[in-house]
Amino acid sequence: MPSVLFVCVHNAGRSQMAAGWLAHLAGDRIEVRSAGSAPAEQLNPVAVEAMAEAGIDIRAARPRILTADTVRASDVVITMGCGDACPVFPGKRYEDWQLDDPAGQGIEAVRAIRDEIRTRVEKLVGELLPD
Repeated sequence: MPSVLFVCVHNAGRSQMAAGWLAHLAGDRIEVRSAGSAPAEQLNPVAVEAMAEAGIDIRAARPRILTADTVRASDVVITMGCGDACPVFPGKRYEDWQLDDPAGQGIEAVRAIRDEIRTRVEKLVGELLPD
């Protein structure tokens, strides 16, 4: 089973929305992880609200610290603005998704970020689980 790690700085918005989408779209066919280089205390409430509008509940998710072991255990590592904080290991697939940070944004802006993440996650699922 492939495993995907989503990484952003605070693990409170983008990476949590991506993890929510991947779990929703792939079910138990892909292992989903998310982490942050400097995790926040809690999820971004606007990100939680935007995902709830799409029928995905991420309220139970908690920001986690990025560790080398988490990266090592993942097949695909997708970063979202964490820069050089993400350790690089040979044999892993790395992608950097340039996405606006939802921190401090209103619901309209976060909806657009949510929808962009969904599009990218759908493409990723198609690549990892070809029919």
